[in-house]
Amino acid sequence: MAPQFQSAPMASIPLRNRIRSFVGSVFRRPMIRAKDRFLCTARVACRETQQQTLKRLLSLNADSRFSREHLLAANLSVDEFRKRLAVSDYEVFRPWIQQMQRGAHDALLGSNNKLLMYAITSGTTDKAKLIPITDHFIRDYRRSWQHWGIATHQSHPRIQLLHIVQIISSHNRSRTDDGTSCGNISGLVTSMQKSIIRKLYTVPGQAAQIDDANAKKYVTARFAFADSCVGMFVTANPGTLLQLMEFSNANAVRLIRDIHDGTLTDAALSESEAISLRPFLKTSPARAAALEAIMSECNVLSPSRCWPELQCLAVWTGGSAGAYAPQLQQTFGDIALRDHGLHASEGRMTIPIEDNTPAGVLDIESHFFEFIPVGEIESADPVVLEAHELERDTEYFILLTTSSGLYRYNIFDVVRCTGFFGATPMLEFRHKGQHLSSIAGEKLSESQVVESVGAACRQAGVSLAQFTLTPAWGQPPGYKLFVKSAALRTAEGHDRDRLARAVDTALCQRNCEYSEKRSTNRLAMVRCELVSEVSWSRFARNRLRASGGSPEQYKHPCLLPDPQFEDLFVTSSQGTVNTS
Repeated sequence: MAPQFQSAPMASIPLRNRIRSFVGSVFRRPMIRAKDRFLCTARVACRETQQQTLKRLLSLNADSRFSREHLLAANLSVDEFRKRLAVSDYEVFRPWIQQMQRGAHDALLGSNNKLLMYAITSGTTDKAKLIPITDHFIRDYRRSWQHWGIATHQSHPRIQLLHIVQIISSHNRSRTDDGTSCGNISGLVTSMQKSIIRKLYTVPGQAAQIDDANAKKYVTARFAFADSCVGMFVTANPGTLLQLMEFSNANAVRLIRDIHDGTLTDAALSESEAISLRPFLKTSPARAAALEAIMSECNVLSPSRCWPELQCLAVWTGGSAGAYAPQLQQTFGDIALRDHGLHASEGRMTIPIEDNTPAGVLDIESHFFEFIPVGEIESADPVVLEAHELERDTEYFILLTTSSGLYRYNIFDVVRCTGFFGATPMLEFRHKGQHLSSIAGEKLSESQVVESVGAACRQAGVSLAQFTLTPAWGQPPGYKLFVKSAALRTAEGHDRDRLARAVDTALCQRNCEYSEKRSTNRLAMVRCELVSEVSWSRFARNRLRASGGSPEQYKHPCLLPDPQFEDLFVTSSQGTVNTS
């Protein structure tokens, strides 16, 4: 899908950008060769590369206490490796990681595998966890991102002349007992970038250190709207971009004044945060005047007018994140979406190489992967497959063995094999394994809910940025669809009932068990409930606080199996659920 924006002539690009692009071409050449080598390997040698990767990872941490206790020698075959260690989850590694937090890094890591930090998981379904991040892990992580970035630049060559707005979080949000920093991997990678690379980014890296969420949002908007040469936005959660645009329009007058004066007026910034950003502030009366003209004509800071060179949005598009796609297109126009790829604190799994698809090539050089078919996950002795053994259009739980000392780690992500890039599978994220609901044997998945609500919204002429489906007990039981009250045109029952019927029909079409339970009256029709903006925001803040994650990590649940979901609003919002 080509962007609707018309690229300005080369003369409109600042000379420094053209010089930087020319100089940057020297640095891009080895990256292009590395990406091409990876894709060549993926085409012809998936199994062999995965076996080599396993040996490398086992060798790297062979002298750790965990490896010695479990006899994880470097020369193990895949079958021998599986016999040494069962499929694992975080609880298997928790006591070892706790030892590491007190300074005993050899619990999981080899002597040549230096610990750099701990990544704090978003804790979507559990309390926050700490994942060790080592120098070898970061090396693999950065190489994988470079493959992604080069492929994206080749699809959109004009980005080389433009700037990138990237929203990141700090890698130093807290510290363990032995003084190791804890936070987000993106913050660490940013701190390691060379100055020439940092010049590609519109928002200073110092913004990652801002504690207050609204202050950070304002700083991001302040620098983003001051820059007319933005070519790409990068942030995992597409909802973050929509919130940024909504927030910016609510603060447009202040933003434009700050851009004109070269100031940054946000009372929530600490003195040290404000001082760190001061060197990057510049007066820009001409840019402020242009933004004022856009506001006067459009009544909003229209992205297509503010950034006429914008080439693509780099966000997640798989799973529940796909629900944001229609509103992204509505807000930003007919612009390409480039999926981030499947990645988490535990590792990067896929590298998308095309626009407008969540599917990506499995990163066979970074981690060793195994897969359990979804239907086998409850089995006492499940079938476990290697990457080359997957089948098209089949869903699997994905297991990771990484350089950070995690082995056969079930991240509880369900992926679908969409096909193969030569010998290597292409995977798309479907949903978290825990995001399944079954009150009458229907086994609804979050991906089915996202697809059904999306289809229903198109049929009903409604646009929803966020929603949550949850079980509702009754005679018979059924499901409630919670949406923001402002999302529907009126608070009358008509819109709600029409949307509820459309969602119910779509669920029947996508889930034969749900359809059968509905036809036999074992499930009631979906009901739609309106929730006030205040209640929704408080719920999101409380959920984020409980998870221990950063605002950029927040993933709104499109399906919650908890039938007490409405009580979560009541508890967090003191009874402000709006169903009128």
